[in-house]
Amino acid sequence: MGLAESFFAERFGITERDLERYLSEALSAGGEYADLYFEYLSTSSISIDEGIVKSATEGVTLGIGIRVIVGERTGYAYSDDLSPEKILKAARVAACIARGPASVVKSGFEEARGHNLYPMVRAPHEAGLLERVDLVKRADKSARAYDARVFQVQGSYADSLRHVLVATSEGRLSFDRQPMARMGVTVLARESGGAPQTGHSGGGGRVTLDFFLNEKTPEHFAREAARQAIVLLDSVEAPAGEMTVVLGPGWPGILLHEAVGHGLEADFNRKGTSAFTGRIGQQVASPLCTVIDDGTIGSRRGSLNVDDEGVPTQQNVLIENGVLRGYLQDKLSSRLMRSQSTGSGRRESYQHIPMPRMTNTYMLAGESDPEEIIRSVPKGLYCTTFGGGQVDITNGNFVFAASESYLIENGRITRPVRGASLIGNGPEALKFVSMVGRDLLLDEGIGVCGKEGQHVPVGVGIPTVKIDKITVGGTAA
Repeated sequence: MGLAESFFAERFGITERDLERYLSEALSAGGEYADLYFEYLSTSSISIDEGIVKSATEGVTLGIGIRVIVGERTGYAYSDDLSPEKILKAARVAACIARGPASVVKSGFEEARGHNLYPMVRAPHEAGLLERVDLVKRADKSARAYDARVFQVQGSYADSLRHVLVATSEGRLSFDRQPMARMGVTVLARESGGAPQTGHSGGGGRVTLDFFLNEKTPEHFAREAARQAIVLLDSVEAPAGEMTVVLGPGWPGILLHEAVGHGLEADFNRKGTSAFTGRIGQQVASPLCTVIDDGTIGSRRGSLNVDDEGVPTQQNVLIENGVLRGYLQDKLSSRLMRSQSTGSGRRESYQHIPMPRMTNTYMLAGESDPEEIIRSVPKGLYCTTFGGGQVDITNGNFVFAASESYLIENGRITRPVRGASLIGNGPEALKFVSMVGRDLLLDEGIGVCGKEGQHVPVGVGIPTVKIDKITVGGTAA
């Protein structure tokens, strides 16, 4: 697709001559590099509580972000008005912020070749409001029917369609049309006179409403949320202390994302603030661990045809057999570190500057039978779902709340526990990985990653993994 056939040309009359003019203005005060990021985002969301639709919203945001780079300096300005006058004004502001030696924009553009990871039969906004409301009501009904002890259900559905155009002073032109949809169900259950327990499930990805009609239905998410809440009604207080922990497949990969992934983003390493700084080629994990960040998996939540700097995404091997192989690079960090972009430049919107971020981060499968892993643990904890967590990038220390976990006793999964948290150090924890299952599973599609005030969708994944030694924070006496 050329510029003339693109969304922004048809809707706003943007031409190649316009792009050259805006980039020239951005570099008018000097600059080594400049880019334009056009965005048009249509969104809708529905929420239901106690069987009643509480909110239904639709909206559109649009704008352009203009960046100029000179050495380590970055000038950034944006406008929510796509008139030539406002764009030129934003370009001049960015130019002044990053004032440096004179440079010129390359004349003409070459379209970047990306992927086609999320083809659409129909765009999200083409589905009627009643269809979306019906999905959420189905989830509510299914969760309530699961067990009489369910007393409250909240459901939500949200989708969006983002049109993107990126033009750079290097002559690269990129387009993308990015769908996103997500459904979530939260369930509260209570025994007579007991404390309520909560279960949550959800999923989606770069899909449309058809995904929830034909693949992962509202009933699927509702039953899972209700199951979690009911299981916790019989839970006991979590033990505390250093012990063996087994991570279940799928969503527990969020621990890998936070405890290790952020530390492998190039900006932290360029600034020398990561626990992984200067350690490429060194053993940083058990030889059983190979960690991948892959933005090219079809329809996944963290996938992109091109990143938010117009670079095609790729599969990046971060840790191979325990050895650190590389960092996630955006344009700025790769220029300063004399490396290549890994297609990892991401931003929340046109109002935000891009930075190196994860896409879909996971550990490759190993050779162990998951049941054998459980049998090998005389006493420990099995964690299947995590809630919130936090990590200190400078040293890799983390704390995560395990929202669903179980005791392992004499090689068997026994009682569910509540109030468990995992406390440790990312690089150190991976050194104690002694078994990796062959059951790699990616999460259902709910991940949102925060960094420096920006939030972007991501995916995680992990097979069943045995960590011989990690600290569990519990509430049992």
